[in-house]
Amino acid sequence: MVREHLAARDIRSSDVLRAMQTVLRHHFVPAGSEKLAYIDRPLRIGHGQTISQPYIVALMTQLVGAKPGMKALDVGTGSGYQAAVLAEIVDHVYGVEIVCPLAEQSKGRLERLGYTNTTVRCGDGYRGWPGDWGSDPAT
Repeated sequence: MVREHLAARDIRSSDVLRAMQTVLRHHFVPAGSEKLAYIDRPLRIGHGQTISQPYIVALMTQLVGAKPGMKALDVGTGSGYQAAVLAEIVDHVYGVEIVCPLAEQSKGRLERLGYTNTTVRCGDGYRGWPGDWGSDPAT
């Protein structure tokens, strides 16, 4: 997927290509969709939402200029795929998802996959992250 759909197009950031190679998309799609996980297209994840196609995730990550030492706000965290890709590059990712069941699923999934530099909460991303970036999301 990385070679065919990303590097062969306009994804040039070595950090982004490495992150996309490292994050296994099949962990972020619903059971039964794993065989479709590496096709460059969005997939349904429930609650009327989709996981973005890999190219779009890579392009957004490249365009935002994600670099080590940064913090990122992932609005519309969904399954947590974009948050995981960002977490491979930046110091910490804060994810906001308006669909509470998806927020809980992505939070648990990221924890199970060993991402200690992500914080996910249910909320309206239009309002950003309440409080300062270092605040405890439980408060």
